[in-house]
Amino acid sequence: MDYLVRGFELLAAGPICDTCLGRRFAKLGKGLTNAERGRAIRILWAMENGTEPAEPDRCWVCDGVLTRAVELARRALELVRDYEFETFLFGVHLSPYHEAVEAFLKRRFPSPWAEPLQRDINRALGRAFERLLAAEGRNATVDFRHPHVRFTVDLWKGGIEVHIAPAYFYGRYRKLVRGIPQTHWPCRECRGRGCARCNYTGKMYPTSVEELILPAFLEACGGEGGHLHGAGREDVDARMLGRGRPFVVEVERPRRRRVDLAAITERINREAEGKVEVLDLRPAPPDLVRRVKDLRARKRYRALVAFSSPVEGEALQRALRGLVGEIRQRTPIRVRHRRADLVRVRRVYEANGKLLSPTEAEVEFLCDGGLYVKELVSGDEGGTHPSLSELLGVEARVTELDVLEVLDDL
Repeated sequence: MDYLVRGFELLAAGPICDTCLGRRFAKLGKGLTNAERGRAIRILWAMENGTEPAEPDRCWVCDGVLTRAVELARRALELVRDYEFETFLFGVHLSPYHEAVEAFLKRRFPSPWAEPLQRDINRALGRAFERLLAAEGRNATVDFRHPHVRFTVDLWKGGIEVHIAPAYFYGRYRKLVRGIPQTHWPCRECRGRGCARCNYTGKMYPTSVEELILPAFLEACGGEGGHLHGAGREDVDARMLGRGRPFVVEVERPRRRRVDLAAITERINREAEGKVEVLDLRPAPPDLVRRVKDLRARKRYRALVAFSSPVEGEALQRALRGLVGEIRQRTPIRVRHRRADLVRVRRVYEANGKLLSPTEAEVEFLCDGGLYVKELVSGDEGGTHPSLSELLGVEARVTELDVLEVLDDL
């Protein structure tokens, strides 16, 4: 029984608590705590040596840190008393002493059944924290992936750091007017400091979709800041119609997570005064942010197009049919200063339209996400091939653009 030999060696090395003794054999026995494992070995050792199986007052391995779990958990609770949370996680930074002891144990008393001291301390802190919450009629569980609150206990300096995870909410927005960017756009001249160009607002545009949506979430959640993450973005001068564009609102350091989303919807739609509407609000997991930002959903657009010279209806229909298929598109000139200069391959799945006059048409496209529709029409000085302008043999440009639908599965 090799583990008994190793356990007896540890007991002979100096005063050690039941938990630290049992931790060297944590993978043995089911349903036992480390303290119970250690106690069992101590009793057998006492029987072998004819002594009392008394646990010492001081342990040279943990240096009493396990006995301070309740105190540390209470301090942690005070840090988050004003925050609403359902999940938590503890982590510890060992002191130099504890790191040295762990290294010594591995070298002098190796055990294939041991678990790290950090894990035992984390477990003790978590259990103490749950008991303190229960005593106040509150409840929270450990979450190793996305805890609402995460504590880091520094056993050397004695400090406790707390990280409050953001709250996330999914929804869709409709932008019903032109001239509004999706997010805050700093002034190009002063870079947000304020100048005559921006009327000392620091912004290129008076407001944004984000600025119309975010305040209601911040107030409801008691958050300290936030962001709107959209599934792509429409041009400033384009509307977003139909079912709207998917987005996730991220609220930083929220004091409340359970909020009335119906009331938030009503407030946003009322205060936006017909500029923006939100719908389908619901709580969201953290990983939805990445899914939304990486979304490459097909989109349906409607555009008003102006031609430099008269176009016949039959020629327009031939050109639209010629656009269906693969499109090679270089990063447009208008965004090349902030986007990588690449040639991307996208597809047009449907292209339909009608003349409103010999020099104007209304067209609709169903195409891949990431395809620039304005350049699909104009050709962008040869950067997009084929283009409506190229196929017609006349200059063409979009005068109005609407996103009619984002075909996603979120």
